[in-house]
Amino acid sequence: MSSSNPQAPPAKNNIALGVCGGIAAYKAVEVLRGLQRAGCIVRVAMTKRACEFVQPLTFRALSGSHVVVDDYAPDNSDPIAHITFSQTADLLIVAPATANMIAKFANGVADDFLSSTYLACHAPVLIAPAMNTTMLEHPATQRNLERLRADGVHFVEPDAGEMACGTIGLGRLSEPERIVAAALEILGASRAKDLSGERLLITVGATREEIDPVRFISNKSSGRMGFALAEAALQRGGEVTLVVGNTTVSPPAGARVVRALSAEEMSQAVEQEMANHSVFIGAAAIADYRPAQRAEQKIKKSEEQITLTLERTPDVLSQVAASRANGMLVIGFAAETENVLENAKEKLQRKGLDAIVANDVTRQDSGFDLATNAITIITKDRKDPVELPLLSKREAADHILDVIVSLRS
Repeated sequence: MSSSNPQAPPAKNNIALGVCGGIAAYKAVEVLRGLQRAGCIVRVAMTKRACEFVQPLTFRALSGSHVVVDDYAPDNSDPIAHITFSQTADLLIVAPATANMIAKFANGVADDFLSSTYLACHAPVLIAPAMNTTMLEHPATQRNLERLRADGVHFVEPDAGEMACGTIGLGRLSEPERIVAAALEILGASRAKDLSGERLLITVGATREEIDPVRFISNKSSGRMGFALAEAALQRGGEVTLVVGNTTVSPPAGARVVRALSAEEMSQAVEQEMANHSVFIGAAAIADYRPAQRAEQKIKKSEEQITLTLERTPDVLSQVAASRANGMLVIGFAAETENVLENAKEKLQRKGLDAIVANDVTRQDSGFDLATNAITIITKDRKDPVELPLLSKREAADHILDVIVSLRS
């Protein structure tokens, strides 16, 4: 693996970092920090022996999350933590990995939290061994390493040099930056085409509800977020159809575009297209109301006031969620000005969505017709919302697609 500065993935990945008992355990702190600098969210699991070298409090302070050592510890509120810990990870890293833990992994032994986590993990696994040269070269250890390689486990090979025991040879834990670079390379490769086979239908932009031939009701939506989602999905192997209202930017090449300027037109277009798609993302800002009657001629300026009667437009998102079939995932957006999370959660439940993306459109640096967005992603089966910092809309798009991939798996 190259030791040059890696290019971080465009969106945050969830990393499970396992730390085994060895003098090199202190280097796991630098692995954690390197992953965080690359934009990853890291949770840590430690063996009991690892706690004799580095205290869990160190990792808890740096990661901001509870450090799991024992499933059955009084401070662990999750009785199946090895399942939830492993199955919410995009990558499991074990650094340092001792000869004992490598042997457990290779032979299916699950007698502690970390070895149980390995067996329950669907994500790629990266192991950075660290041990005495003689232990590393022992035929038993070599057999275990070969078995794990055959199982698809990735390795960052140990370095040669002087070890804590005074031995000079192969077995030192590789440098933290090499481990981080290897992790980011795996994440990039596994993510490259993770939407292959998915057909995404995305509504984009603002609708226009005509008052007369020259006037209309609309909003500030530019289409930037929807087009960013389309671009990211195409790069990740998905097929994309866009139902596009009024926008200030252009759609990405490679997406099929259906034009629909009003809420009614968008509703009809989505109804015609949805049967051929596996994921629906309602990123358009569809007007909730339209004039009850459209004037056939331009309304003249003849009165100080006029009264405009409005009626509800079709609720496209609810209609899709209610009529979907064949495992379609339905993702909505909630552009809010107050009580952002509460309103988004209520919308998620009321409309029967799989996930919703909430953002506060009163912020000066986030929302309509801007290049950046600060979003919170809420899923129907996840207790804690994923709150993200201010990102480019392209970066935010990858986060949303990561959630879709996790929902599908």
